[in-house]
Amino acid sequence: MVVKARLSISDRFDQRLFDAIYSRSLVYNACWEDPAVDRQALNFQPDDRVLVITSAGCNALDYALAGPARIHAVDANPRQTALIELKIAGIRQLAFDDFFALFGTGRHPGFAYLYRDRLRGELTPFARAYWDRHGAWFAERGRHGGLYYRGLSGRVARGFGAYVALRPKLRDGIEALLECRDLAQQRAVYEASVAPQLWTRPVDWALSRQLTMSLLGVPHPQRKEVQRQHEGGVAGFVREAIGYVASWLPIWTNYFWTLYLRGHYTAANCPEYLRPTNFAALKAGLVDRISLHTTTVTRFLQSTDERITKFVLLDHMDWMSTYRPQALVEEWEAILARAGAGARAIFRSAHAEPAYLRSIRVREGGHAIPLMDRIRFHSDLADRLQRHDRVHTYAGFHIADLPA
Repeated sequence: MVVKARLSISDRFDQRLFDAIYSRSLVYNACWEDPAVDRQALNFQPDDRVLVITSAGCNALDYALAGPARIHAVDANPRQTALIELKIAGIRQLAFDDFFALFGTGRHPGFAYLYRDRLRGELTPFARAYWDRHGAWFAERGRHGGLYYRGLSGRVARGFGAYVALRPKLRDGIEALLECRDLAQQRAVYEASVAPQLWTRPVDWALSRQLTMSLLGVPHPQRKEVQRQHEGGVAGFVREAIGYVASWLPIWTNYFWTLYLRGHYTAANCPEYLRPTNFAALKAGLVDRISLHTTTVTRFLQSTDERITKFVLLDHMDWMSTYRPQALVEEWEAILARAGAGARAIFRSAHAEPAYLRSIRVREGGHAIPLMDRIRFHSDLADRLQRHDRVHTYAGFHIADLPA
């Protein structure tokens, strides 16, 4: 068991707001976890069977390129499943240039034709109905049109783009930053031309609002945890994270942040699945190793006989620990029950050291034992890898070995 936190009226309101937004929307139009870090942490092998929370599907496609036997992409939000369905249909049915226009540029003038004649028949009924309604995203024109300015996270990017357009000095600084190909130059441009223009009171205010965080898929328990750990609150944490990314990691290979600065990927700076040779490998059969499931992690694990050897759990345990603590216990019990030999899990958290893990007790042989007695963390490896994480918006990256 785990003790459920007591919630204030404000907390309950924030959670209802998050649930209302999440239950009706595509939250993520792109993944915000660095798969290059994940690959090093997980060291995929040909016989691995992987569970990954789907999100936007980018990372499931990335992992498929590493060649594990099976990848189960699981998400309780059917709109996220609909997005990866469309990507898989595009890989199977389209030429690379058309596919890159859809998911690299985020728009295609011939989308209506491609969708009707090549993609729609590949989709499940929910995904078909969803893209029947929202396919026009891909046909949008203008600076702030296309897939990557849609969905909840896209709305935030769209709002930020409108804000930048009103601040010419900030716009010029960002454009100069995007042209950098030297880390020292990049750091100098950020410190002189971007940071002084970016970190203003209106931006700090917006980042401190739960509505903004909800649009980014961040429930209030994560926001409050960041506030507890960082003296500058959420705005200070984000400022520090972006400062690290802009100062110490090459912007010209950081397709996460540049996506929302530009509104699209480029051929030189994009996820691996959007590169021609990798697209060909996926089309040749690797994409068929991905299975899609619209359900919870627990329900999927309880319904399968497969032994899972790699678990990619993102950050969902943070909010479960506050709102559904018993469900979190059940999820860990299901994970341990289905873990294969040599299994490993990774997850991210607003917590550098998630205290809730120490309060979880799982059933074993008729007894309840501490979860921490059943798993072994690799903190040094996680800390080393996190320094290279191109997203860098989580206080904690965690790698744990699981017993078979």
